[in-house]
Amino acid sequence: MQVVIRALSVLRALATKGKGATLQELHEELDIPVGSAHRVLTTLMEENFVTRSPTNKRYFLGPAARQLGEPAPHRTALLANPHQAVVDAAAASGETVFLTELIGARAVCVALVEGRHPLRLFVRIGQEMPLHAAASSRSLLAYLPEPAARRVLETQSLDAFTPDTPTTVDELVDHLALVRARGYDICDDELDRGVWAVAAPIFTSTGAVAASVTLAAAGTRMREGSSRTVATDAVLTAARELSAELGFAGAEPTTAVGGPARSAR
Repeated sequence: MQVVIRALSVLRALATKGKGATLQELHEELDIPVGSAHRVLTTLMEENFVTRSPTNKRYFLGPAARQLGEPAPHRTALLANPHQAVVDAAAASGETVFLTELIGARAVCVALVEGRHPLRLFVRIGQEMPLHAAASSRSLLAYLPEPAARRVLETQSLDAFTPDTPTTVDELVDHLALVRARGYDICDDELDRGVWAVAAPIFTSTGAVAASVTLAAAGTRMREGSSRTVATDAVLTAARELSAELGFAGAEPTTAVGGPARSAR
């Protein structure tokens, strides 16, 4: 039964490590020979209980280990400070790029890189983003089970910031299905007039959403389809890099966990 005990020890160790662990770190912590630890990890990866980041080669709990509980909180240095992927997206686009995390029922900006271009929408660290009117927060809600997303939205004041703001729960649930279908969200004049934003989710090793990455720009600079395509590609690239560093190695979910997606409008 030694191999079973070693496998369980590896899973318990990884469950406490939001930043994952290397083979050497697991060997030293668990006192398992390197060769044995590698064989255990290989088997657990084949069964999707463990994933390995292609970026930093660290091991994380995998999707099959979801029932064991999410790893330690993922707001590590990766999310507390602007990650290089966020810095690169802001530098390449000249626009403001920021990370948002769902804390309870609040979507909060946790990291930010200011753009070179002036932006009327003011975003700062610690700012709470409206759940119904911001692409950054809707990209987080989209991957909650539909009943959970409804419960969260029903606790909010769905105020109309502009004539284009969605203000009913049913309208928002339909929109969240669209976000899942395409893998990102767009906010065009829904929160602030003259502001366009695109946001994409960042996934953890188990397929849950840890945060979202958003690019916000003046709408006048995003009138052309080519400009919007470049901005969207920059956000999706950053989201993939951030997800990889959190151990995500699968395909983005297309439906919310625990409930079917509604038809998108």
